[in-house]
Order: sequence, then C-alpha cells, then structure tokens
Amino acid sequence: MTEDQRGTALLRGAVSSPRASFLELFFDLVFVFALTRVSQRIIDDVASPGRDVWSEVAQTLLLFLALWLVWTLTAWVTSRYEPERGVIQFVVVASMFGSMVMAVALPRAFAERALTFACAYLAMQIGRPLLVTVALRQHPRRTVTARIVAWMTVGALAWLAGALVPQPALRAVLWTAGLTWDYTGLALGWPVPRLGPTRVSGWAVMGEHLAERYQQIFLIALGETILIIGFTFSNSEFAAAGFGAFALSFLVTALFWRIYFHRAGHLLAEAIRVARSPGLLGESASWTHLVMVAGVLVTGVGYELVIDHPYARMEQTWAVFVLGGPALFLAARARFEYEIFGRVSRSRLAGVLVLVALAPLALRMSPMVALASAAAVLVAIAVSDAARSWGRPAERPASPL
Repeated sequence: MTEDQRGTALLRGAVSSPRASFLELFFDLVFVFALTRVSQRIIDDVASPGRDVWSEVAQTLLLFLALWLVWTLTAWVTSRYEPERGVIQFVVVASMFGSMVMAVALPRAFAERALTFACAYLAMQIGRPLLVTVALRQHPRRTVTARIVAWMTVGALAWLAGALVPQPALRAVLWTAGLTWDYTGLALGWPVPRLGPTRVSGWAVMGEHLAERYQQIFLIALGETILIIGFTFSNSEFAAAGFGAFALSFLVTALFWRIYFHRAGHLLAEAIRVARSPGLLGESASWTHLVMVAGVLVTGVGYELVIDHPYARMEQTWAVFVLGGPALFLAARARFEYEIFGRVSRSRLAGVLVLVALAPLALRMSPMVALASAAAVLVAIAVSDAARSWGRPAERPASPL
C-alpha cells in the first residue's frame, strides 16, 4: 500500500456506517459531566452574594465556548474520517480525556487551575489535527489539518499568556482574544499564507452522522437539566411548593424536546443528505445548536433557582435565566426551522416576543409564576405545531442553504 493509499484509507468511504459509533457515545458521556460543571459554576455565581454576577457569567460563557469548540471539531473529525480506524479512535479517546481535564478544572479555571485548563484545551486543539496530518501521510487533505495546526498554534500564545498572568481580569481579556482567534479560524477556514482557507462548508462529510451528533449533544444538554432538577429537588424539602417547581421544570424540559424534534429535528439528517452543499448546512447547524444548547443550560440554572426559592422575591438576574433561557432556545429553534424548511413559524417568533415582554413584569412575579409563564408559552407553541401538522402529509426538507 502506497503512502497516498494509506492516507485515503483514513477517509470515510461509501461503506462507512452513517451512525455514530459507540466510542463517540462514550465520548459524549464526558460532556454530560462537563455541561453540569458549566451550569453549577453559573449557579454558584448567582447564589453567592457580593459577586459581580455578570462578570462571572461571562467567564463561564467563555469556558463553555471552549468546550463547545472541542466537541464540534471532534464531531467533524469523526464525520470526515473513518471512526473505526485506530488513529481516529485514539484521537477521540485522547479528546475525551482532555475534555475531562477541562471539566474538572472548569470551576477554578480563572484561579489556580488556569494553566491546567489551558494546557488541556491546547493539547486537543493542536494535537488532534497534528496527529491526523501525520496519519494522512502524503494525501492532499493533509493541508487542511496542517492549516488548523498552524492557526491554533498562533492562538495558543494568548491562551498560555492568560493562564500565566495572576490577574483574573487580564486572564479573561487574553483568553477572550484566544477564543475569538480560534472561532475566527473556524468561521474563515483557518486561512494561512500560500495555502489560503479551507471552509468546513466545503468539506465532504457523512450527513446522517453529523446530524446524529448534533441531535445527541442537544439530548445531552437536556440530560444535564434533568440532573439539575433531580439533584436540586432531592436535596430540598419535599414540600408542595418544591414539588410544583420540580414538576414545572420537568415539563419545560419535555417541551424543549418536543419543540426541537417536531419535524425539523427529525429531518436534519435527510436535509443534510439531500443538500447541494452538505457541509454548508452542517456548518450553519453547528452554530444554531450552540445557541440552542446554551438556551437549555441557561434554563437549567433557572430550574435550581425556582426549586430552591419557589415563592421568594424575584431577583432581576433570576428573570434572565427563567425567561431568557427559553427565549434563547426558541430564537435558535426558529433559525433551525429556516435551515431545514426555508421558513419560520409565527408561533416561535411570537413566543420569543412574549417571553421578552414578560421579563420586566417578572420582577413582580414569584419564580414559580415566572417559570409557569414560560411553560405556558412553550405549551402554546407545541399545540400550534401539532395543529398545523394535523391531517397533513409529512413536510419534506427544503433548505435554502
């Protein structure tokens, strides 16, 4: 076998299974823990008096975006390269361990665990494409991963500098610069001198596999909120008010599932498969799922606040989580519908507007009433979806992308 043939064998072929491998599902288990650490960090920030809540939340958002980039690039690797090959399996397992280290360091990433978090992140973001570049040998696609190595190496300077400075504020600035550089590379295709860019929208990917990976990370986010609901209520008094908040929280999570998978969520795989440019739709769906997952995580923080304080005085910051999380999810879900069908249901846009309008009024509500209001909006959207589909043939994807 020649060097080029060995590199070709690393790519997904026509006989490659479109389903996510058991190793990838194993990899996702780390993100169940990682997303829980993200939510818990925000909950600790909100619940601790005297803290600059929004500054702390911004730091947590930065850490979440770093984790998301690790998951996204790993998903694209296993959708582009054959996951049954030993080198790709090693890449996934190594990324799994690195993600676990990041998750463990996350609660104190802006304190004494900064260097651990940064080194784990950089080891994956540079080591993964470097290993694939070597494994591709002389195959032309090695220039793609070589671009990523070069781009990420430059961005590593900001990450390492931020980890080494003692001031958390300066660390946040440097890490924001590093993360912006990394996401800019993803958006532009990691352009480097002489080689130019290589946009992921032009990559040949396994559409059904990529769609399944997005569906799975969304379900992981829902699972993380289930953990929050269960742990919070099990550690509180089994009073009627607490049980009401517990039941409402579960209802909202179930409605997230229903609204996501109603038609568009089920048709993502087919939409990517029949798209003229599967990579373009896959890239767009990646950004959309980032916002939807963020909306679910934000709502999960609201669950804990409501279960612990169902009839307490509503704080301004609490309203952002209880009502803002569902609004963020619905806004991204509206975009997702456009990606699949080329249109947006009025009910979703109306839901976002109602939730935003309720935010100022929420200060006069109890947390329980605010969460019930969010649930009522989601119920109305789910009912509207069901009514629109009743007695009509199943809609087929018609992505404008």
